[in-house]
Amino acid sequence: MTAAPDLERLVDRAGILVCCGSGGVGKTTTAATLALQGARQGRRAVVVTIDPAKRLADTLGIGSLANTPIRIEGDWPGELWAMMLDTKSTFDDLVVKHSTDDAQVQRILGNRFYRNISGALSGTQEYMAGEKLYELHDEGRFDLVVVDTPPAHHALDFIDASRRLTTFLDHRLYRMLMTPTRAYLRAVHLAAQAFVRTVSKVVGGEVLDDALAFFSAFEGMEEGFRQRAEAVQDLLGAEGTAFVLVASPRSDAVAEARFFAGRLSESNIAVAALVINRVHPRFTRDHAESERERTRRAAGTALEPLYTNLADLRAVADGEDANLVELAAQVAPAPVTRVPLLEDDVHDLAGLDRIAGHLFGR
Repeated sequence: MTAAPDLERLVDRAGILVCCGSGGVGKTTTAATLALQGARQGRRAVVVTIDPAKRLADTLGIGSLANTPIRIEGDWPGELWAMMLDTKSTFDDLVVKHSTDDAQVQRILGNRFYRNISGALSGTQEYMAGEKLYELHDEGRFDLVVVDTPPAHHALDFIDASRRLTTFLDHRLYRMLMTPTRAYLRAVHLAAQAFVRTVSKVVGGEVLDDALAFFSAFEGMEEGFRQRAEAVQDLLGAEGTAFVLVASPRSDAVAEARFFAGRLSESNIAVAALVINRVHPRFTRDHAESERERTRRAAGTALEPLYTNLADLRAVADGEDANLVELAAQVAPAPVTRVPLLEDDVHDLAGLDRIAGHLFGR
């Protein structure tokens, strides 16, 4: 079930590769390896992680990453860059971009409500990830952007975040919060005041004052945010964007991967490739029954422990195959590539090269 040529073509042709899957399946390592392969194929590649854990820096063998790309030097004809999303810095940059003047920028950046939501509000990280992806793609510095997403359910938030923002901007609650700031809506000001009094009892007057001040300062920026959110949605569904589903053969990871593949399908997004990491090897080409028979014949001899171990490993590998059958069928015709279980984790470029050898048949 190897698919090296298909993966090479995908890396060569795609503008964006989104690696997604549950936690602990080697998603970050796969993303870094795909970006490295892009550099080896002569492309200007950047891998960006939106996972708050610092696994990407560890995988690349470097101390830390920032919100701007850092170049990784190596003996490849292209370029390899890496970065880790800083949600608040990205939000700040977006405010500066869409503000009408410096005074509006300062009113928003200095607002306590904004300082809280810009780094901590649920969904902010995922929306800013889409924004950073769009920025990296749009500025034209890179031929290939590889995204390492958080674990599966949060990765779904990444896909949906832009759509949810546009929905919020059209929501009656948002319009009510904006009501006191707009002269042409003074007619419903009394209703807004009643709403404000009710919310104030729940969250406290000071918090609500900060929130209303933020929405007041935000006035006039909605259309810019809306247009950018729509552009991010279009980019995620564009022909040059491909989703690589990463899983391990464990039954729970396969279940997560099947759920994710189903949700992608509901969004009309096809899985372009399936990577299965940490697959147990087979050491012989014999059938499972042949291996068990050989173990029985070796009973009482010095070879019995060896043959028993081989038969046990074969049983594990067969169980993994059974776990993967329905997943492979679900994502077909996407190519399926297997990476064997290695003796240690990847902590440098040499380790990534080992993974690349399995992904790309080198």
